[in-house]
Amino acid sequence: MPNALTIENLSFFYDPSLLILEEVNVKISLGEFIGIFGPNGGGKTTLLKLILGLLEPRKGSVRLFGLPPEDARHCIGYVPQAIRFDKDFPISVLEVVMMGALQRLNWLGRYPSDVKIHAKQALERVGLSHKEKASFGTLSGGQMQRALIARAIIDTPQMLILDEPTASIDAEGELSIHKLLVELNQTMTILMVTHDLQTIVDKVGRLLCVQRKVTPLKTQEVCEHFALGLYHTPLTSKHHFLL
Repeated sequence: MPNALTIENLSFFYDPSLLILEEVNVKISLGEFIGIFGPNGGGKTTLLKLILGLLEPRKGSVRLFGLPPEDARHCIGYVPQAIRFDKDFPISVLEVVMMGALQRLNWLGRYPSDVKIHAKQALERVGLSHKEKASFGTLSGGQMQRALIARAIIDTPQMLILDEPTASIDAEGELSIHKLLVELNQTMTILMVTHDLQTIVDKVGRLLCVQRKVTPLKTQEVCEHFALGLYHTPLTSKHHFLL
C-alpha cells in the first residue's frame, strides 16, 4: 500500500537565484497526524501548494496515495488559513458546507440530493448540527473554523490539510479544534500548519520543520533541536509530556 504522501528530491524556486525549497524528502504514512511549522518565509505555504498540486516542482516529485497531486484531489480536504467574506451576506452554515461539493453541481447549478445529507453528516461530525440554518456570518471564530472543516470533509477525504486553523481564535476555540482534529485523525491522515507548538506538540505524531529544507522531528526532539538553533529558542521540556 502506498504512503499517504511521498516527496522525493523536491526543489522549488520562482527565481533561479533564490531557492524556496531544496532537496525535500518526506514520507508520511496513512493515518499520521503531522504538524508543520517554521519561520515566516521558510516555505510552508509553498510546500502546501506543491502538495495540493497548485505548483509544480522544479525538481523531484510529489505523490499522494501513489498518484500525482492533480489526480489525487478527490482524496484531499483543504482548510485555508483565512477566508474573506461579507458577514452580512445571506448564506447559511449548511450552504457553506455544501460548497465543499461544488464539483458535483449539474448543468442546472443544482447539487445531487445526497450532498445535503452528507453536509448534515459533516456538521454533526464537527458538532454544529444545531447551527445548520444559522447565517455563517453570525458564528464565532471557532465555529467558523469547524464549519470550514465540515466543508473540507463533506466527501470523506483520505487526507485533511489545514493551514493554521486556530489562528485568530480564542483559547477555548483552539482547544476545541484540536480535540476535533484528534477525533478526525482516527479516519484520515492530517497535515496541519501551525505556529502554536505548545498546544499541539503532544497531539501530533511527528513534526516537520520547514526552513528551505524540511526536517522531520519526533515531538520529543523539539526542545533538543530548537536548542541547537534550528529555528529559535526551545519551546518544550521533558516535563511537558509528563503532565
